Amino acid sequence: MPHPYSTDTRMQKDYITDSPDIEAIELWNSQCFITENPYHTMLQEALRNSIYDDIGELNATVQSEVAVTAKANLAESELDFLDRDNADIQTLNVFLSDLINTIAADVNQPFWPEDAEAYATIVESWYHVTRNGGYHDAHSHPNCSWCGIYYLDIGDSDFTRRNGLNRFYDPRVNADHYLDAGSQYLNGTGIWDIEPKDGQIVIFPSYLKHSALPYFGDKDRIVIAFNARVDFV
Repeated sequence: MPHPYSTDTRMQKDYITDSPDIEAIELWNSQCFITENPYHTMLQEALRNSIYDDIGELNATVQSEVAVTAKANLAESELDFLDRDNADIQTLNVFLSDLINTIAADVNQPFWPEDAEAYATIVESWYHVTRNGGYHDAHSHPNCSWCGIYYLDIGDSDFTRRNGLNRFYDPRVNADHYLDAGSQYLNGTGIWDIEPKDGQIVIFPSYLKHSALPYFGDKDRIVIAFNARVDFV
């Protein structure tokens, strides 16, 4: 058996794994989920047209009037986009609500009462149309349990150049208060960048801070974002 203080990292991991006296416990992980909208091809053009029709009627760039100074060069709707009386929008609303419900039921299965049933309601929803040089600074979403981002059209976003990505931040605010050789494993996990794809949906817990990095391109970057609550039937 390798010595527990070996400088060989692989040997150290094997020792911990094989040792009956050391138990590894993962504490307070943040669960996020990525999937794709199976109706994306069918809905993309209609949703895009609805958004551009709405932009033409907006009196303010950020119609929601939420965190205006944290945003630049983007158009944002009021917080009722998925509530609108439009068949294509409602198709998306039903799908996203069911998706949240499925995820919440799976994550909470060990904690819900036996035979409990719940339903998810999207309580706020909006679009972002980001133009060249636009961004949304770091923030989180209050008054909900789960949030989501749906990439309707990624435009010229590019993962390699970190152009127009959504970035998530480590919620352990004091994790890096002291860094030495013993805490190097923390130093590489402070951010998580998502490689965007048309039709992709990211679901994440509301406390998780995130941002939309500066976007540069000739095309518009279009996302639909939403906040959801889950209640027992």
